[in-house]
Amino acid sequence: MPIEYIALLIPFAGMAIGAFAIWTDHKQKMVKRQAEIAAAESSQGTLDRKQLEERVAVLERIITDQGYSVAQEIEKLRSEPGDSGVPLPEFKAERETAA
Repeated sequence: MPIEYIALLIPFAGMAIGAFAIWTDHKQKMVKRQAEIAAAESSQGTLDRKQLEERVAVLERIITDQGYSVAQEIEKLRSEPGDSGVPLPEFKAERETAA
């Protein structure tokens, strides 16, 4: 290989090294940003899960409370006089024939 070719390759090698340095810096920044995004999504998921767990705990407390009886509440609503709501069309005929 003649010396002239080597003299031409030296500037290209310098540019290639500079481009490689810029590319690796960019890749490092991308990895850092992706890690930040994943952490933010993870923390949001944790908040959602905690809120759901709190809601389930409240519902469990309501259902397992000794003074609360779903069946009694339903019967109480059924025995109230008057029409307290609008019946669905398919049940309206049943209700009218029962009365």
